[in-house]
This record gives sequence, C-alpha cells and structure tokens, in this order.
Amino acid sequence: MSPRSLTLLGSTGSIGTQAIDVVRAHPDRFRMQALAAGGGDLRSLARQAAELRVDQVAIARDDTGARSELADALDEAARAAGLRAYRPEIHTGPDAAERVAGQGADVVLNGITGSIGLRPTLAALAAGSTLALANKESLIVGGTLVTRAARPGQIVPVDSEHSAIAQALRAGARGEVRRLVLTASGGPFRGRSRAELADVTPQEALAHPTWDMGQVVTTNSATLVNKGLEVIEAHLLFDVPFDAIEVVVHPQSIVHSMVEFVDGSTLAQASPPTMHIPIALGLSWPERLADVAPACDWTRASTWDFLPLDDEAFPAVRLAEQVGRAGGTAPAVYNAANEVCVAAFHEHRLPFLGIVDVVAEVVDEHVGGNSASPSGVDLTVEEVLAADGWAREAAARSIDRRPRD
Repeated sequence: MSPRSLTLLGSTGSIGTQAIDVVRAHPDRFRMQALAAGGGDLRSLARQAAELRVDQVAIARDDTGARSELADALDEAARAAGLRAYRPEIHTGPDAAERVAGQGADVVLNGITGSIGLRPTLAALAAGSTLALANKESLIVGGTLVTRAARPGQIVPVDSEHSAIAQALRAGARGEVRRLVLTASGGPFRGRSRAELADVTPQEALAHPTWDMGQVVTTNSATLVNKGLEVIEAHLLFDVPFDAIEVVVHPQSIVHSMVEFVDGSTLAQASPPTMHIPIALGLSWPERLADVAPACDWTRASTWDFLPLDDEAFPAVRLAEQVGRAGGTAPAVYNAANEVCVAAFHEHRLPFLGIVDVVAEVVDEHVGGNSASPSGVDLTVEEVLAADGWAREAAARSIDRRPRD
C-alpha cells in the first residue's frame, strides 16, 4: 500500500501538532506534502517542515519580511536536522493556505481556527482531496456552499463528537436513525447558575477540566458556543434535522457522542479523551490505525454521568439551533460575532455573560433587521464573507455601547 499524501493546514496549532504525532508514529502510511500555518511561530513550522521534508510551506503573513524570515528559519532547521540543500517551495499571504490546499493531496487536514478556513476547505474539495475537517467554522459558515461542493464521503469529520457519530452510523442504515446525541463536557463552569457566571475571569474560562485547546476554542467550550457550532455541523454533515439532534452533558468526556436508532438501540463511541483517535481516523478513513491511543481500562471501576443541558445558564446551544434553522448567512454572523466577543472578553472589555448576549443581539439584527440573509441555495463565498465582516463590525459597536465596570 503506497502512503497517502497529506497537506496539513494549521500545523503549529493543537490539531496540527497532534496530527504530526500520528504521522510520525505511522511513517509508512503517510507522506506529508505541505504544511500551512499563520506564521506566528516560524521556528516550530520550520522544524516540522525539515523533520517531515515537505515540498511546500505556507504562512498567512504577507508583510515584507515574511518570505525571507521563513526561508531563514527553514535553513536553520535544515542544518539542525543534518539536511543539505533543503529548500521547500514557500507561499505567503492570506491565500497561501488556499493555494496549498488545492494542490491535490490525497488528504487535506484543515486544522485552521475560524472562518478563514472556508476558502482552503473549498479549494481542497475542488481539487478532489479527501477533506479531514477539524475547522468546523468553514462548514458552518459555508453551509450548503460547502456541502454542494463535496462529493459523497469526501468530508471526514475530525471533531471528536462528529467522528464518534460517523463511526456509530456505520452500524445501521440511514432510515434506521432516530436521533444524534452530542455529548458536552460542560466546560469549567458546569453546574453554575447564570448569576454565578457574572464575574468569571478569562483565566477561569481557560481552565478546561478535560481538553487542552487554544484560547478561542477553550472559551467557546466554557460558553458552550462550541457545542452550538457542533449542532449546526452535525446537521450539515449528516443531513439530520435539528429536531433529531440533542445535547447532553457528560463530564467524563469518555463517550464522545451517540446515535439512537428507531428500535430503541443506542450506539456510543467511547475512548479516553484524546484527539489523536479522531485525527488518525480523519487521515486514514475508513481504515483504523493500530495503537493510536490507549483504550478504556475496563478492569477499573468507573462511573459515567449524563446530565441535561442548562439552557438558562448556557443559552448558546439553543441560539445556534435558531441560527441553523435560519440558514443562509446567519451561521456566519453567529460565528464572526462570537470571535469578536471572545477577543473582547480576554481584553477585559466584555464580561463573560456578555459574549453570548452580544452574539444574540447581532444575530437578531441580521436575521430580523436590515441585513438580509440570503438563502442557503443561492449562497456565495462573497456573501458569506460580507456577512462575516458585517457581524464583526456590529459586534464591535455593541461592545463599545455597553457600560464598563
């Protein structure tokens, strides 16, 4: 079996570094063709490129020194690795990831954070690559723009919840599925009332009890915006109506999601909380790689809890369902407004509860106000990006209008 060629977008982030762990452990199965990153950590990117001997390296930076700085970092990494004359092709600028995503690798793993992953997602699909999708935002904001571009089975989910559902769905026919059950850890504030969330700090929001993620995703987990995005993602990936998608809080993060069938059976995918398993499946789908991570230890006593979601304290999930039903550019507005609000929260310009409150305000203005939301059928990239930009400006205005303590 010849190795699969891979392109990795977001290589220096959490998903990217864990994907490289998988590739490093299975060198006979994969050949890394290209790496892309934002460009904030050129030394790490260069070390990855030299270790994997990739053909192309891309960064989103477009300042005058970007290319030369990356070239210097690559030269330094090549010398440290004992490589002679190693000089991969360099791409810089906002469209750099899109360019390498469209080069036709067997698999493109999109691990970029945020809606900037949309164009690379579309480029990978257009090139015929299998898209291992960790960048949920590109699917959510793109909606039918992305699903129409994909052939059946071309998108393989990498989020642990959607990977779990994809695995469980292999046990039954489409018509046998009653509902999807997405599990949520509940984040660091599980069990708190809305009043008890008024004064939480950015440091507290980043203290996730289970997962080690970046600032945006960890904060989204604390507000449960991340789970709201995943509800929309499940609807789009599996073509299941919102009424047939449920969220349940599972603090242990061992059961990653479940599928309930019409006969009353429920299949759950369980494994210790590690992203290595869904990442490995995304790269090797539909096959499994051996010994990716330790399995559950069934010789030790354990208890798993499942709790209902508190919609009053954490309204982000129900808001996401409303946004998903509205369709069009509404999901792009939800996502973009949230990114602005998360940044403002960490800059101490917005309280924790203000994150979802502002997002709801911006969504209401977009859906019911003077900013029309095109239908999903007619959606274009330009309309999505325009809605994204409008939402960022509207969120910033709303934040500026709010009283400061």
